[in-house]
Amino acid sequence: MKEEKLLAILRLQKSKAIGDILAKKLIVNVGDVEQVFNEKTSILEKINGIGAHALKHLFDKENLLLAEKELGYILKNNIEYTYFLDKNYPKNLQNCIDSPILFFRDGNINLENDKIISVVGTRNMSSYGRDIINNLITELAEYNPIIVSGFAYGVDICAHKAAIKNNLQTIAVLAHGFEQIYPKVHKKYINEVNENGGFLTEFWSEEQPLRENFLKRNRIVAGISKATIIVESASKGGSLVTADIANSYHRDVFAVPGRTTDIYSKGCNNLIKNNNAHLLTSATDIIKMLNWDIKEQPKVIQKQLFIDLNEREQKIYDLLHLKGAQVLDVISLECNIPIFQLSSILLQMELKGVTKPLPGKMFEIV
Repeated sequence: MKEEKLLAILRLQKSKAIGDILAKKLIVNVGDVEQVFNEKTSILEKINGIGAHALKHLFDKENLLLAEKELGYILKNNIEYTYFLDKNYPKNLQNCIDSPILFFRDGNINLENDKIISVVGTRNMSSYGRDIINNLITELAEYNPIIVSGFAYGVDICAHKAAIKNNLQTIAVLAHGFEQIYPKVHKKYINEVNENGGFLTEFWSEEQPLRENFLKRNRIVAGISKATIIVESASKGGSLVTADIANSYHRDVFAVPGRTTDIYSKGCNNLIKNNNAHLLTSATDIIKMLNWDIKEQPKVIQKQLFIDLNEREQKIYDLLHLKGAQVLDVISLECNIPIFQLSSILLQMELKGVTKPLPGKMFEIV
């Protein structure tokens, strides 16, 4: 990626009042991230969600200076990064409308494996929770899943260590930049995690582990995974937030039940009771629910003859053929078609028997 483009991405990422969703709207409407800062204000004002407050911060000169500083850090330290329109952007995460437009990574992360699960829970883990994690990940090891967690005390670090023990790839999603480490006592695990996977964060190098950052981090933990497992949780906590986010992404959520008198089983028990999570008693529950026990059969694709597609329809078809099912917003961004036009195009393609809608505003080719 050219330095000018990366600088524009960083500048947009730093702009206050412009989150990831609005940033993506800007990019898809003007056609390119660099053009966002060259476009006329009168044009930008017409984009849904862009107001005077957002525009004021968009062109804040301080953001440019900070972006230039961070760019220097990235280049000097050879920091790896992934833009949300890059081909190697995690597919699961790309289907989340609020996924980060840019994240940084370190280690030996390889996301070609589709079997990705996150394991989260309380920092005050009990021996019961530890045994559950160790047994669960050991039983899942033959399916070679990637284990994702947040590198925190308790359940998180236990999951990372269990993955490493079973020679599985593990990814730690951080709530701060690479110049920080939280908690500091986990510094001793950095090399092991890097050798067996790595670290991922959307936060700039010097960003501190603030409370709000952990909440943002949770959406990546939930979004990058096929399923989220809650091992132990009190009636309130960050892991329950992660479960809520995973449910909103239409991902499977599993919860380990516990005694009704245990404080750190209340959250899990409530998830199960309210049908917000599948009951998890063994690895078999995950294997069957995610169809890991079914061997993939070669797909027989019946080509449709004499289908006349216009330029835009062909562009959409090519995207879905290459990347599989995609969410509406991603199709809009990838094909550079505004959503208000895209919906009618997809309807026409459905009537032609070329595409079909799926739950969660997703579409795939027939």
